[in-house]
Amino acid sequence: MQQANVSQQPGTSSLPDLGNTATAFAHKSNNELWQAYWLFRIIGTPWLTNLGSSLTKLALGLHLPVKGIVKATVFRQFCGGENIEESLRTARKLAKRGVGTILDYSVEGEGDQAAMDGTAAEILRTIAAAKGNPDIPFSVFKPSGLIRHDVMEKVSAGAALSTEEAAAWQQARSRVERICQAAFDAGVPLLIDAEESWTQPAVDALVTEMMERFNKERALIYGTAQMYRHDRLAFLRRELEQARAKGYHVGMKLVRGAYMEKERERAAEKGYQDPIGVNKAAVDADYDASLRFCMDNLDRMAVLNGTHNETSSLLLARLMQQAGVAKNDPRIHFGQLLGMSDHISFNMAAAGYNVVKYVPYGPVRKVLPYLIRRAEENTSARGQTGRELSLIIAERKRRAAGK
Repeated sequence: MQQANVSQQPGTSSLPDLGNTATAFAHKSNNELWQAYWLFRIIGTPWLTNLGSSLTKLALGLHLPVKGIVKATVFRQFCGGENIEESLRTARKLAKRGVGTILDYSVEGEGDQAAMDGTAAEILRTIAAAKGNPDIPFSVFKPSGLIRHDVMEKVSAGAALSTEEAAAWQQARSRVERICQAAFDAGVPLLIDAEESWTQPAVDALVTEMMERFNKERALIYGTAQMYRHDRLAFLRRELEQARAKGYHVGMKLVRGAYMEKERERAAEKGYQDPIGVNKAAVDADYDASLRFCMDNLDRMAVLNGTHNETSSLLLARLMQQAGVAKNDPRIHFGQLLGMSDHISFNMAAAGYNVVKYVPYGPVRKVLPYLIRRAEENTSARGQTGRELSLIIAERKRRAAGK
């Protein structure tokens, strides 16, 4: 990607300049910038990423002493720490640049009841850490960390549950209710992440129920709409219509999505309509239409614009400007992942917008599945890796020239 692609378009001189690498990387030393450069170079090479992921999993499985290497490289780039206390240090660093933190407990693949109870307890600790702390404006959880995947799938399909499955579903509902109640009591907005399309209906129903219960005065509970699905714009409209009818507010995190290849493979395998938009242009159109929809209905909606896309970031800023909405309006946030798209996060924050970073954390060994997935997503999204590299290269050249 060329530098010009991230600068503002003609007639938008008051919008942030997302090509300002000095602001984007002011928090990184020359050595840290060099390390990020080589990390994205590796991630941008598929065979190296695949080999590194396989060797790392093998080494950790054999209990070889590689934790330090992982923690000093990919973990350092994409994670805030191994626990809340370490992550709070990361949050304070981000806060100095005007960026908030979302503590994201990113341990995956632990589906037994004891592990899910432990995850629920950890999420409650993140809410306690966020209470009264302006550095942490949201808490978050991923439903699959609290609900068995097979149970979510059966509930989503409207299938009958066995006695054991019904008990598991009630336990899951209890965890979600307890977390939402804690967020409400603490006054901490709570994001509920999305899942695959075949388990999402169960999540949507739970989120809607929690919004109706806890969003009477303002949007406190947020759902997530993966806009690469061609049905999500209609979903947003239905959610708002129901909220207006019942007298509550809709909170929504908008993302393009994280499971495209898996979604398309499953649809082809099982012979149902592909839930993904026909092409990138269609997805982009739906995403930007969803931003306009949220802005048109701010009296009943709050939105977190969770994107690494410069065009969509500047579009929302432009819509706010046109509507006369303050940059720091509490109903509107911009969000990116830690270690990615710093040119969006820090330039938007420097311009006065509400910006947050998802800050994953957890023990290195347990967060490894998340890190491998993040590396693989970056490998498949070559434009993302190329963009990160081009910006890092531009900043290294700027520093070398003494500008």
